[in-house]
Amino acid sequence: MQFLISMHINPAVLDALTDEEKEAIGTGHAALLSAVKESGELITTQALVDPSQAAVVKVRNGQPVVTDGPFLEAKEFLGGFYLVDCENKERAIELAAMVPDAAIEGLGVEVRQVMFADGPLEA
Repeated sequence: MQFLISMHINPAVLDALTDEEKEAIGTGHAALLSAVKESGELITTQALVDPSQAAVVKVRNGQPVVTDGPFLEAKEFLGGFYLVDCENKERAIELAAMVPDAAIEGLGVEVRQVMFADGPLEA
């Protein structure tokens, strides 16, 4: 079963962390990445740039309209994800609990099963 473990970032929370806490996040992600690679459960992982560098595309009257993004009314944004292939949801939750962001008040880690997949990421 494939699961998307997504990390929701709140810039204000990250800005309030000490350098040591930020370093611990990086170290924690490295440990998780090593573990899911070793177990064979990792399909891919990606970190996304800050939303200030995003573009929002909408089609109006058959023409694309591109604006600087994001325009969501939210404090949090998708910061990255791990796509894993594991035995069940319980294991995916276990892996998500290893994401260091999950231990920081104000940040979130979401687990969602993949309903449909196509293309080269298919495991």
